[in-house]
Amino acid sequence: MEPKRTILVIEDEPHIVLGLKDALEFEGFRVLSAGAGREGVQLTRQERPHAILLDLMLPDVNGYQVCEEIRRIDPFVPILMLTAKSQEADKIRGLDAGADDYVTKPFSVGELVARLRALFRRTQRPTETTSFRVGQVVVNLAQHTVERDGRRAETLSFYEVELLRLLHERLGQPVSREEILNKIWGLEASPTNRTIDNFIVKLRRKIEQKPDKPEHILTVYGFGYKLVE
Repeated sequence: MEPKRTILVIEDEPHIVLGLKDALEFEGFRVLSAGAGREGVQLTRQERPHAILLDLMLPDVNGYQVCEEIRRIDPFVPILMLTAKSQEADKIRGLDAGADDYVTKPFSVGELVARLRALFRRTQRPTETTSFRVGQVVVNLAQHTVERDGRRAETLSFYEVELLRLLHERLGQPVSREEILNKIWGLEASPTNRTIDNFIVKLRRKIEQKPDKPEHILTVYGFGYKLVE
């Protein structure tokens, strides 16, 4: 049986969340919800939903900012923006921020589900690498592990996995500290360059044969880091 697709609803009005949850679960989706923008960004990082329904007016940050932040995390996830605003300028701004489609309140749930299914047909996430070799170890992103000689050697934390994922996507290319901070920590935290450095130290201990003389997770001085196999 094909696993259920997960829909994240970022909306602060409980009665709308309840109505969407009931309708989407009836259609066979798994539904998560967040009542604020930062919570929605955090759930996006943790759960990697298959699609997001995003309200424009949120209590902490506006939907445009949330949309832009989600796009830094996942360029491919379908985003359907929900709003009471109907002006053309608002729609254009939402689409420019990275939304794939736009529904104005009040809306028909049937229309919303149809638009959501159309987004799934149009927006295809590319095949994602779930494991790769670095030196003498195999990194398994799906299982959050590092394997050595065919045996599980270390467990990776959420942020270690995301850092390795980003560095591997840009294999052999320097990735700036600023990009790492924006894509991995983003709106909901206030990390520093020292935060990244601490995670790099932890990853080197798990991956490098000689962590004090790294061969794979390299420092690009004055800029950031890069991963080489």
